[in-house]
Amino acid sequence: MAGHSPFHGALGHRHFAPGAVPLPPAPLRGFTLIELLVAIAIMSMLALLSWRAVADMSQAQTLTEQRARQVLELQAAIGQWVADLDAMIDTQELGPLSFDGRVLRLTRRDTAASGLGSPAVRVVAWTRQDGQWRRWQSGALRQRNEWARAWQRAALWGQQQVIDPALDGSADSAVGVAAVDNWQIFYHRGETWANPLSAVGNEAPTATPAPTLNNALPNGVRLVLTLTPGQALGGQITRDWVRPTLEAGGS
Repeated sequence: MAGHSPFHGALGHRHFAPGAVPLPPAPLRGFTLIELLVAIAIMSMLALLSWRAVADMSQAQTLTEQRARQVLELQAAIGQWVADLDAMIDTQELGPLSFDGRVLRLTRRDTAASGLGSPAVRVVAWTRQDGQWRRWQSGALRQRNEWARAWQRAALWGQQQVIDPALDGSADSAVGVAAVDNWQIFYHRGETWANPLSAVGNEAPTATPAPTLNNALPNGVRLVLTLTPGQALGGQITRDWVRPTLEAGGS
């Protein structure tokens, strides 16, 4: 036609053959339900793994803190044990050390006493009660009759018996220092470690030994603690104490 470009129909309008139906535009494709469920499952697994990692880290931190706390408690308890033995005093009339198979009693210098005049002493006892390694101490003692009553109170406390108020234990104190499943004491006399209730250092303990009071201080005292299972720390701890005044080659 005159006045029209030959390309007008091709570029300006789309022409369809007679009877042809135009195609609809292609729809935008999204996620199917299955794909969405798979994605949710993957995210859930990642979240679960992350939670487990955080929980494991928290548990490890808690265990580390418990272990550190228990180590400090044991160090303090054993340090007190050694300090008590180091401060033992033998006045030649007071029993410095005694073990009856259940409770260990000793007489030690009072840390608060002055070096002038007559220093006071204290009676200290160690035993295992109700799953705890426990320490007991009397108040400061300056007279022999006070010491005798405190020595008796220590024995009653170790046997978990009621203490007669007439024994005057108002200044006594006791504290649990560590959770233990068992404890053992050995004395070093002669050339070997043996049960404190043995009459001679190299004798084996009898089946039912009778409690004895041996005023002679041993060369050393061995402590064996069996820690309570299920704690951050476990197993056995052995601590040997050697008498400070022991001379080389002495018995």
